Order: sequence, then C-alpha cells, then structure tokens
Amino acid sequence: MEFSADLIAQQVGGIIEGDGSVTVSTFSKIEEAGPGSITFLANPKYTHFIYSTGASIILVRKDFIAERPVKATLIKVDDPYATLSDLLTMVAKFMFVMPTGVEQPCHIADGIEVDSDSYVGAFAYIGDGAHLGKAVKIFPQTYIGRNVEIGDGSIIYPGVKIYDGCRIGARCIIHSGVVIGADGFGFAPAADGYHKIPQIGIVEIADDVEIGANTTVDRATMGATRVGRGTKLDNLIQVAHNAEIGESTVIAAQAGIAGSTKLGSRCMIGGQVGFAGHITVGDNVSIGAQSGIPNNVADGSRVMGYPAVPARDFMRQSAYIKRLGELFERVNRLEKGTGIEQPTSH
Repeated sequence: MEFSADLIAQQVGGIIEGDGSVTVSTFSKIEEAGPGSITFLANPKYTHFIYSTGASIILVRKDFIAERPVKATLIKVDDPYATLSDLLTMVAKFMFVMPTGVEQPCHIADGIEVDSDSYVGAFAYIGDGAHLGKAVKIFPQTYIGRNVEIGDGSIIYPGVKIYDGCRIGARCIIHSGVVIGADGFGFAPAADGYHKIPQIGIVEIADDVEIGANTTVDRATMGATRVGRGTKLDNLIQVAHNAEIGESTVIAAQAGIAGSTKLGSRCMIGGQVGFAGHITVGDNVSIGAQSGIPNNVADGSRVMGYPAVPARDFMRQSAYIKRLGELFERVNRLEKGTGIEQPTSH
C-alpha cells in the first residue's frame, strides 16, 4: 500500500514542507531509510541524518528549521514519535488481521461462551467457570485456568499460562511465555527445612496493560497481586506475590519486584532494576538501569545506582570513581616523599 505525503499530513494534522505528492510504502529508521520510505526525527543526536537519509518523507517537530537543503518531504507535527506510533497502529490494522472462530483440537469447558468476534486457537485449554469478554483472542497452546476472567478485546498470545482465579482486564496484550498466577515464593523455615505457605490469593491485571514475553506475575499469598491500568511491562520481569504496580508505569526488561512492594503510577523503571520487599515507591519516579532499591522512594524522585541515590549524586560519584587511580598514584608519591604533582588539565 502506498500513501502520499498529502494524505499522511491530513491524517495526522501535519504541515507539509516539500513535495506533497511523494508516496511511501514502508517505514524505516532515519539512518537506513531509502526511497519510498517514511521515517522520523525525534532525538536531536540523529539530526545530521536528515541531510543524508534516502527517505522520501520525514516526520519532524513543528519548530524544526533545516540548516541546509533537505531532499525529503517534511511533515511537521507536534510530536514525531507519537505521530509515528499512530501511523504504525493504522497500518498494523491492515497488515495483521486478527483471526476469529474456534480451532480444533482445543478444550473449552461446558457453559463458556465464545462470541463470534473471538478466537480460540488449536490446543488451547479453557477451564471450568472461565469468563471471556467480547472479541477476546486466545492463541494456540494457551492455558486458561478455572474461573479466570478476561475482559473485552484482550489478546492472549501463544503459550501463555493463566492460573485459576486470575483476572485480566479489557484490551490487555499478554505476550508468549507469560505466566500469571503461579505461586508466590512463600516458605516458612522449620527444623526439618522449609514448609510451603499456600498461596491462596489471585492476580488482578487492570485494563490496557501490556505484558512482555516470559514475564511472570505471581499470585498473592492472600488478597491480590495487582498491575494498574495502562501499565506496560517489558520481557523477562518478575513481579512477586502481593506486589502492586500503579497506573501507566513502564518497566524495562529483567527488573525484579520483591513481595509486597508497591510501585506508584507514571513511574519509569530502567532494565535490571531490583526492588527489595515491603517498600513503597511513589508516583512519577524515574529509576536508572541496574539500580538497587532497598528503601522507600518519594514521589517525583529521580534515582540510580546501587544502592540508589539521587541521579545527580550518582553522576558525581561516577566521575570521582574514574579519577581514583590518579588519586592513589598521587598519594603513593606523597608517601614516598616525592611530592605531589599538579593534576593534569582536562
């Protein structure tokens, strides 16, 4: 499918600078784009590519001013990255048509209704008492346990396991390999080893949540482990029993959230961040990758490091650490009575 710059600008409310009749049929990164492709410029460090890219159309901010001629047609918008997301969403609806119907063999317990817009793939298992909303898509080799609830329009990709009693909201996307509702890590020490503490709670996933491949969300010991509306979890994340994550929080891959920890809303969590148990992280918190969070974090904080400290302090400490070798050499010279040389300028 081909789309002209004029048509795209009309759809996204953009302003054209250049040839509005030029057409594109694919998306590309700005540094790799060729003729017939559309790309975007959102990060200033990629600005130099705008003069060399082969792309036919580039989405840029409305305040962008070229320093020299640009061969491509520019479409000026408020937010190029958000606009690209909207365009990709529109195109995806044409490219990836969701299936409907029930494939065989599969197991659907008696009394469960599957509406005409829904899909159940081959070798899926849906247990007694489960409830499926409208237009739910359950792909092959998925396990849906007893009394599980799945809201309207949610997509459960191949190989997902949802244990008994868990609740999934509307318009959620659960990617392959996700396990929701496995037992929390609860064991009581005893003279003869460790005794398992039964995990009798559930997991509650609110509306519009997306959970990446091979992420696990454990059921609560009692009550519920909760993931708030609009939150996005990357691949390979561990959410432990009775943890709670607020609304519209994003967490990158390989993060681990220990039991009973509460994360606020609109937080941004980098990859490989580890949270101790039974702590509270406020709203609008930003945490850098590979940070360790042993204590509570206040609303609006920006932290990183292990243990995590304010981001500016961490940057300052990192700069000091880089100069430790030089400092040790100067101290050694001083101890040997050779005097201290003036530090070299940087």
